[in-house]
Amino acid sequence: MNSAPAMVYVVDDDASVRAAIEDLLASVGLAARGFGSTAEFVAHWRAAPQDAPACLVLDIRMPGQSGLEFQRQMQELSLALPVIFVTGHGDIPMSVQAMKGGAIEFLTKPFRDQDLLDAIQQGIGRDRERLDQASPARQLQAQWDNLSGGEQEVVRGVAAGRLNKQVAAELGVSEITVKVRRAQAMRKLQVRTLAELVRVVDRLGAG
Repeated sequence: MNSAPAMVYVVDDDASVRAAIEDLLASVGLAARGFGSTAEFVAHWRAAPQDAPACLVLDIRMPGQSGLEFQRQMQELSLALPVIFVTGHGDIPMSVQAMKGGAIEFLTKPFRDQDLLDAIQQGIGRDRERLDQASPARQLQAQWDNLSGGEQEVVRGVAAGRLNKQVAAELGVSEITVKVRRAQAMRKLQVRTLAELVRVVDRLGAG
């Protein structure tokens, strides 16, 4: 379970709204960071660590890119944060579009503090689950990236069913070299059998 402290990102062009939401979250012990536009938020997100569970409180109508436009762009940015929309100018078509896009909640200003807090807790819980599921995959990818190029080549060859001597001929190295690289790779990937090695390559899509 990811136990890192959660973060709530608040994107709203109205500084007073950002401050009010940040104060509310601070009163219940939640960390928050505000941004005046989606561009400011994206610049921060790209530069900041992304290992902590988080959610995004997003205004619908802002100068430049709207919240709904940004929701559509999030997939292109590989930005999987749960979204809670807040707006002073909401209507039913907007709310339907937001919820179809996967939003947690669509709140019209002025909203009840508890409604926002409940939605944020739901969003953080959902993101925590996502990170927990992604953690083993990230660890496996890190182990693979730690292999040398030669070790990766040997693993691909062995996982494809070729014998050590066939891999050696293919790579232009000795069979002993292949055996050494194979043993080193299996140690780094924390596998003991050929079947486990094949499963790792399959999970990574590295074949």
